[in-house]
Amino acid sequence: MKKEVKDILSKYLEQNKMRKTVERFAVLDAAYSFDTCFTMEELKTLLEYRSFPISRATLYNSLKLFKRLKLIICHKLQQGTKYEAALSINSNCHQICTLCGKVSKIDSKEISSIVWNTRLKRFHMDSFSLYVYGMCSNCVAKQTRKRNRNNKRRVQTN
Repeated sequence: MKKEVKDILSKYLEQNKMRKTVERFAVLDAAYSFDTCFTMEELKTLLEYRSFPISRATLYNSLKLFKRLKLIICHKLQQGTKYEAALSINSNCHQICTLCGKVSKIDSKEISSIVWNTRLKRFHMDSFSLYVYGMCSNCVAKQTRKRNRNNKRRVQTN
């Protein structure tokens, strides 16, 4: 997949007479190294870890270009903006924990089928995003333990 993505970027830069900078390709490679959503800070940290310091402006401009090319998706979430490497994806579903902010991809053929088969009036759909909010299993377990501790304390004080 990385080669295909690099080829798309390379062709776009050539066609638009833009420079093929090492920085753009380093940011693209780093973005496609994540298995899940990432923040700009996490991307910057990864690049620095790889001994490739980069300015915020270059990082921001690269991500903006990649969004335009549909090489990444931008998610505006309660916890802030997160990005996801996604080559020409036309449907994406995510579950988001409202407590810890964890974002996980949902692979559901049923959801995709329902959305794609929905007839929209005077509108041609080319992609969609769906966000399901709730609590992840870790946060549910923490809440349950906390509730159980509080209940034990109430019982002991009575």
